Parts: sequence; structure tokens; C-alpha cells
Amino acid sequence: MGFIQIIEYETDRPEEMRALGDARMAEAGNTVPPGFRLTITQDRDHPNRYVTIVEFPSYETAMENSERPDTDAFARKMAELCTGPPRFRNLDVRQVHPS
Repeated sequence: MGFIQIIEYETDRPEEMRALGDARMAEAGNTVPPGFRLTITQDRDHPNRYVTIVEFPSYETAMENSERPDTDAFARKMAELCTGPPRFRNLDVRQVHPS
């Protein structure tokens, strides 16, 4: 089964955050692993709160990604745009039902 990382953060600079994320995905290009999926959401009740859901085919793939210097640089830049520290959830997928 897969692995999901959820990152919850708040920012009052959403346009800069989007530009940073877009640049990161463009840089990643062909290095994005098969089965990778990224979903960015905004909390309707708290407009400055966002949740990013990153899906990987495995925990090992996620850890390989986390150890990359460009991932570390991105995380540091992202944290600078947040109004507080981001919160992370690391989840092993146990079951998925078709939509």
C-alpha cells in the first residue's frame, strides 16, 4: 500500500506559496515518482489555513524524496511563507475503496 503525508499550514501569502509550489513541481519534472499525487486544499472556515496532501507509492519512496537537498530547500522556503510552523501527519495507507 501507499504512504500519505499531510501538511497543514497557515499563510497570509498564498500567491507566493502557490508560485513556490509551482516552481518546485516544474523543477521536479521527470523525477516525480510514478504514483505520486499532490493535492492542495484551502479551509473554507479558516481562509488562511491550507492542507497539502502528498501521496507516494511507498514509505520508502517518500523518505527518498525527503532526503533530497531540493526537497529540504523547498521545505525551508515554504516555512518562511507560513505564519506559524507547519504540522505534519505521516500516514501508512491501509485500505482504499474505489470512488
